[in-house]
Amino acid sequence: MSISVKNISKSFKTVNAVDDVSFEVKEGELFGLIGPDGAGKTTIFRILTTLLFADKGTATVAGFDVVDDFKEIRNHVGYMPGKFSLYQDLTVEENLTFFATIFGTTIEENYELIKDIYVQIEPFKNRRAGALSGGMKQKLALSCALIHKPKVLFLDEPTTGVDPVSRKEFWEMLKRLQQKGITILVSTPYMDEAALCDRIALIQHGKILQIDDPKEIVKHFPTTIYDIKAANIYKLLLALKEYKHSYSVYPFGEFVHYTDKREDFNPQELQQY
Repeated sequence: MSISVKNISKSFKTVNAVDDVSFEVKEGELFGLIGPDGAGKTTIFRILTTLLFADKGTATVAGFDVVDDFKEIRNHVGYMPGKFSLYQDLTVEENLTFFATIFGTTIEENYELIKDIYVQIEPFKNRRAGALSGGMKQKLALSCALIHKPKVLFLDEPTTGVDPVSRKEFWEMLKRLQQKGITILVSTPYMDEAALCDRIALIQHGKILQIDDPKEIVKHFPTTIYDIKAANIYKLLLALKEYKHSYSVYPFGEFVHYTDKREDFNPQELQQY
């Protein structure tokens, strides 16, 4: 297995961020971690990329233990966190050169791996990273995560806040990277993106609820989930939680996921409400 997680738990004071989580990701698989905000996805990513110690449990990535072999893991994985974390004052080319130097390589040495991505931002190579659009920042961050030719790629909600065209392009790039043998673990709040994964794990309140391929999970889900969006997401959450027919209400990226108690529910009622 490319990634193996066994009974991992992590708490922050009184909050159980990750609660006895276990799952495996096969070599070359595109595996999705799907859950609402605060479900524990980022904590799992940080544990697997050796940025955080678990309270209990074990995990291996690319055959290396996340505690004992943390240096080896850092040489074999690429990590793209949810928040853009590159150097805003450096240019596109300077950022990429910096990360290549850290891993003892060069842009030229691994150019074939990043070519399909980097060719789209190369015309802006002298522009500062902070001045790039959301889609361009995303491509730069992915290029930096790939510059040392990792075996495993971790992507934490990589397309949140990015326009639909850039989202589509990004997933096309992921599919091409998968064809090159890279194992990819990705979290996403978008159900249409989850459907593009080979398998997905549903996580809520730090616990894994189910692991299967997306079609099987959708087929066996007991109720319909509705994506709801509003200008003020906080007010929307409060209103839906007070709605007498609501069964579950969770923030999910830029949407709120809603399920209704009634079998004859008409979505148009929510617009009126």
